[in-house]
Amino acid sequence: MTQRTVLVVLFDDVQSLDVTGPVEVFAGAETHTPGTYRIRTASLDGAPVRTSSGLTLVPDLALTDAPAPHTLLVPGGQGTRRPDPRLTDWLRENGPRAKRLVSVCTGAILLAEAGLLDGRRVTTHWAYCDRLARDHPAIDVEPDPIYIRDGTVATSAGVTSGIDLALALVEEDLDREVALVIARHLVVFLRRPGNQAQFSAQLAAQTARREPLREVQQWITEHPDGDLNVESLAARARLSPRHFARAFQAETGMTPGRYVDRVRLEHARRLLEDTADGVEEISRASGYGTSETMRRAFVKALGTPPAEYRRRFRPAPAH
Repeated sequence: MTQRTVLVVLFDDVQSLDVTGPVEVFAGAETHTPGTYRIRTASLDGAPVRTSSGLTLVPDLALTDAPAPHTLLVPGGQGTRRPDPRLTDWLRENGPRAKRLVSVCTGAILLAEAGLLDGRRVTTHWAYCDRLARDHPAIDVEPDPIYIRDGTVATSAGVTSGIDLALALVEEDLDREVALVIARHLVVFLRRPGNQAQFSAQLAAQTARREPLREVQQWITEHPDGDLNVESLAARARLSPRHFARAFQAETGMTPGRYVDRVRLEHARRLLEDTADGVEEISRASGYGTSETMRRAFVKALGTPPAEYRRRFRPAPAH
């Protein structure tokens, strides 16, 4: 079995969870299947760094002493706002030596400053997407996804999305069962609801205060192909349709119909990205009924039909 070295770059004012989240995932994979990952952390001079939350992290070695890794992981944090030029220079010189470049949150800014993202589709924390696109016009910045894999480069959105990306990479490197075991151990979703959308229905909408409405939200997410009209959902919440519709919008910030539309769109997107299922099958599984109904929903929301969406956004097979 091939052991993959994961080198995590450390710097002052790094976001601690950007580091520890992915590290816990890769470490979990190594515990489950020994010999799969060797995790190393490195700072410019090998000195301890202080995270933005005040924690001190002690690296294994200096970046100048680090051999070329399989996966070079660059976290984000306040330290990316005015990065040390020496760090950018090191990334520019050594980044291409890694077999896989990974960033978490604003770590994408460091990779961009090093010229390693030109011509790539990338994402970062939603609050910094405009800045990244403005400062680096050669990069195709997408503010929506939780993470994007473009060839040998993988970028993720804010903070906990680094865990989502790391789980996806473990699933790619090993298998889904290993990733699922790690996700269960960390008590996180193997696939976060809404999959790769920073502003999925679950994130864009507020979580309802009342338990019956929260249960309805979960039911919609788990049954996009179910009977999701207001009358059926109201009955599940044990409310009248009129009372349910008013309460749902008041507590979540969107109407039940809008919430259902988002969940179905996200479910269909995930199936297009992650499976080889046909468009007709996906349309039924996502609650659209027909491929034409799903096509209209995709064109209205995303400006592209499902087949073109799959062609553009389904990850290329790993080699």
